[in-house]
Amino acid sequence: MAFKDIVNYIETKTDYPVKDRYDMPTSTKTFEGGAHYRMEITGIERAVNYEMLVKEIDKQKVPIHRVIGTVGGSAFLDKAELKYYAQIAADAKIETLVNCMASRAWDGGKQYATPEGYVSGMRLRGQDNMYLWLKEFDRCLNAGIRGFLITDESLLLLVTKLRADGVIPADVKFKVSVFAGHGNAVAAKMLEDMGADSFNPLADLSLPMLASIRSTTNIPMDVYMSLVDSMGNVQRHVDSAEIARICSPVYFKFEPGKNEMDIYNAWHEDEPLNKLVKLKVQMAKVCKEWCDESDYGLVFNDYKDDLSIPRP
Repeated sequence: MAFKDIVNYIETKTDYPVKDRYDMPTSTKTFEGGAHYRMEITGIERAVNYEMLVKEIDKQKVPIHRVIGTVGGSAFLDKAELKYYAQIAADAKIETLVNCMASRAWDGGKQYATPEGYVSGMRLRGQDNMYLWLKEFDRCLNAGIRGFLITDESLLLLVTKLRADGVIPADVKFKVSVFAGHGNAVAAKMLEDMGADSFNPLADLSLPMLASIRSTTNIPMDVYMSLVDSMGNVQRHVDSAEIARICSPVYFKFEPGKNEMDIYNAWHEDEPLNKLVKLKVQMAKVCKEWCDESDYGLVFNDYKDDLSIPRP
């Protein structure tokens, strides 16, 4: 078999691009409601941080569509705070996806935290940890949460089956985290086929790489516009319009800060996290300005009918 036969097969028998899309075509896909891009704020770890976010949204006048919260683990919140957290989101009409429990470097296993252990990925370690994740998942569902962060494809396979078979509510959404480590078009299509509702690719992908992913998948992409110093300090505000044009439908994602441990530290005093909340909303405003000033006719709106807003 010649290599040209492999290339021909991919081109004619699959939906995958053979190489990255250096032509960077304009995406013809949008969110329900017509928007090309939306805003996502991460690191809303406690109810007090959610209160600050709502205040800052009102101050800056920038719609925020989705929150990725309790990344350090919703298990740090007692039932009363978890219920209140969901109520804040419901009142503000913000889709909220939580991480049920801290895994890998924060559970009993330390391989991931060693100098070379990062190559093993942030997957769930053992069936007991999957069982504990599901118990916390059930607690979050009972509090009214309807969106969840997924770091492990095996977990995605299980929870989407639970959803398809009616064991859990049909309106629950699953986002595959950057911690799963995916960064190409075939992986994106695989996650979509497995039931993912959105997908966070690696933060350091080029525009042609992002274009290749969009050419293959229909689910929203979640693209870092700002990334913590410890993971490369990526700042892509000036690329806002190009990313919206190429990746639509896309969530702009903001994670400024020193490192992941700091920005997701649920037992941290309130002020450092609230300061970051303010900065993230300000960054969202800056990215919107870049898109507003482009010639692409990019649509940004506050349509929310398709969001999985909590139901406390």
